[in-house]
Amino acid sequence: MRCERQYFVYMMASVNRRALYIGVTNNLIRRVLEHKRGDVAGFTKQYHCVVLVWYDVTDDVAGAIDTEKRIKKWRRSKKNALIETINPNWLDLTSQILDG
Repeated sequence: MRCERQYFVYMMASVNRRALYIGVTNNLIRRVLEHKRGDVAGFTKQYHCVVLVWYDVTDDVAGAIDTEKRIKKWRRSKKNALIETINPNWLDLTSQILDG
């Protein structure tokens, strides 16, 4: 029996929406909660990126990493447009992943 792993590309925003963080993880709930608690040293802690505004899931780790790298190179306007395809009001999607 083959166990499928899931990988997530995700974006966290600061409350004021000025800063965006793009990351990859195999456990979105754990990782988002780490960001919210301030367990993750560096950019997200410094800029208070605690709002999950976008994510995508795949079973292809290489594809997830490629997507993360590609999005990181985009202009901010393109990142905003991607977020708004699933989250036009920039709501925190954490409850969605906790409930689902």
